[in-house]
Amino acid sequence: MKKVVVLSVLFTLVSVIAVLGAARYVKQAPWKPRPEGTPTPTPSGEGWVNLLDEANSPQWKNITDDSEIFEIKDGELHIFGRSLTTLRYAGYTGRTFGNFDLHLEFRLARRTNSGVFLRVRENDPVRRGFEVQVFDDHGRPPSMTGTGSLYDVACPMFNMARPAGEWNSYDISVQDRRVAVHVNGWKVLDTDLAQMTMPIGKFPLAFAELPIEGMIALQDHGGEAWFRNIWIRPL
Repeated sequence: MKKVVVLSVLFTLVSVIAVLGAARYVKQAPWKPRPEGTPTPTPSGEGWVNLLDEANSPQWKNITDDSEIFEIKDGELHIFGRSLTTLRYAGYTGRTFGNFDLHLEFRLARRTNSGVFLRVRENDPVRRGFEVQVFDDHGRPPSMTGTGSLYDVACPMFNMARPAGEWNSYDISVQDRRVAVHVNGWKVLDTDLAQMTMPIGKFPLAFAELPIEGMIALQDHGGEAWFRNIWIRPL
């Protein structure tokens, strides 16, 4: 009798796993054509500042605690990905930014979850700023927690993430409470924080009430990530 019960349970588990796998496959629909983008060139011209050049590199700090979470070498900021329980942030401490255009490029190890945090406060980067998600989710449908999203608040039109190990580009424009995001050359998000007068997603504070100036930070969420060509143009 016990053997029959065990076999029945195993059969049920296998069936559930098979159904979930099939549902995920259908949802992702890999047979359908998907848009593909390529990283955009490094910007040039008047007003652009390289945040990883010799003058600005020393301004990057772990703004969470005293742990060593990153290094800057050969023009790349490498997040080690050791923060498994406590989220930590590499922040640019040289100055704060209000309105700006931002270009950066990143590549990820498999299953890495990171983020570009904007207008953050050093002592509260999550709830007093906002995040454009960085995630190893190539080939998945766009989501509110996927590449190019305003994390848990606004979903991108397309998921333009390239496979793990390949370089991606973000071109982000922030003007007053308007936020536009291009991923690998495709505009995927254009939203107005001023309309978000109520809490959305997991955040207790309405995005319309967020500060309009703050730091730029990169998240260590327990996976390796590399960032390069971080250029900003204050507006």
